[in-house]
Amino acid sequence: MRVFLSVGLVLALATGVAQPGAVTPNIPDTPAGHALVGWLRAFDSGDRATFLAFLRSKYPSGVQRIDEDMQFRQMTGGFVVREIMTSAPTRLVATVEDQNDEQFATMIVVTESAAPYVIARVSLRAIATPAQFAPPAMSRSDLLAALDSKVETETSAGGFAGAVLVAKDGQAIFARAYGQADREHNIANTLETRFRMGSMNKMFTAVATLQLAAAGKINLDAPLGTYLPDYPNKDVAMHVTIAELLDHTGGTGDIFGPQFDARRLELQSLQDYEKLYGSRGPAFTPGSKWDYSNYGFVLLGLVIEKVTGQSYYDYVREHVYAPAGMTSTGSEPENEAVAGRSVGYTLDPNGKLVPNTDTLPYRGTPAGGGYSTVGDLLKFANALQQNKLLDARYTEMLTTGKVDTPNGSRYAYGFEDQRFNGVRCFGHGGGAPGMNGELEICPENGYVVTVLANLDPPAATGIENFVMARLPKT
Repeated sequence: MRVFLSVGLVLALATGVAQPGAVTPNIPDTPAGHALVGWLRAFDSGDRATFLAFLRSKYPSGVQRIDEDMQFRQMTGGFVVREIMTSAPTRLVATVEDQNDEQFATMIVVTESAAPYVIARVSLRAIATPAQFAPPAMSRSDLLAALDSKVETETSAGGFAGAVLVAKDGQAIFARAYGQADREHNIANTLETRFRMGSMNKMFTAVATLQLAAAGKINLDAPLGTYLPDYPNKDVAMHVTIAELLDHTGGTGDIFGPQFDARRLELQSLQDYEKLYGSRGPAFTPGSKWDYSNYGFVLLGLVIEKVTGQSYYDYVREHVYAPAGMTSTGSEPENEAVAGRSVGYTLDPNGKLVPNTDTLPYRGTPAGGGYSTVGDLLKFANALQQNKLLDARYTEMLTTGKVDTPNGSRYAYGFEDQRFNGVRCFGHGGGAPGMNGELEICPENGYVVTVLANLDPPAATGIENFVMARLPKT
């Protein structure tokens, strides 16, 4: 799962192809219709000055988010209207598709009720690909040929660098690397290249937590304070349960923002994060809603440490990576040399690719930031399905959706549970400047798809979505 903020709402990106800037001919001749056309043309232009001029004239309250929205434009490639759902003079609901990773969304445009009908609100919410726009499933051979062509095209255009693996019944049937791991030293990516993978660490943290629950050492329904009795905020300690941390319903918030940016390299242990954010109360009544929380998974790491007497990193290495046979996965500090770890590249404000060094945390955490290879992620998927990490009951508990998310999927415990063309799959993605990764495990048809990239999102997400939208049902 990839999560970004744009035009004031969280857009969780999921799975479609059209012409950037194109608008369907049936846009209503209404104030809301005109607003939709104007916003799309300005946004899709990708030109900051053009978009800013439109906002100042037609959507003044949107000016404050221009930096965020221009980053979002870079990630999405712009939107195309596919269908008008409902229309009233000052409110219009449309189905739109982004151009970089075949993502569909519901777009709502609302204007003021009187001339000059300035825009009051623009919102986007990701949805599963509507059936009428879904590409047909392909045969295995056709899909793999189309995949290679797609990735080669994206690589040549500068939109992808990384590795792609597709497996069937536990065995890789497609595994290739593209682009460069280190542009300064002209080092190519290989299947052994270790890529930072953002939030994909959450899967390992969730497995570790459920291992300890299966062993009777953690009660998923117990409040956090059961295991961290000295936790600073008593509301969080007394009312947020372990299960609510696992499925993002605890209201424990994020770790990223100005505080993180100011102390990025000082946050070296999980306790450092607790000291920085531990006094913060829950953002809402725990259990009442879903809200993606990186800090919640840092807290799970602290619980793992308290219960086991080991560091989070040692526990996961011994109880998740080792039994799965994962020898190229970890979260070593960024100032330590890690053989084969790629350089992440992000676009600066001038559109130039630069190393993401100045954005990286001291090291990965239970919430994300570790590194892996596509081969290791296949080993993880196989071990999970073969009940080498958890027994069948706890594996089902781990991966079965518990709560609806804004993108139409259901979140389980550190895994997202969703359907692609009717086929149930589970996994997790991750993204940050200079890194993007995805893993989907589909027990119903025996496929595993994983993509890792050392570029900004949606480099990997777009490739994964291309495959998942066309995956054979058997």
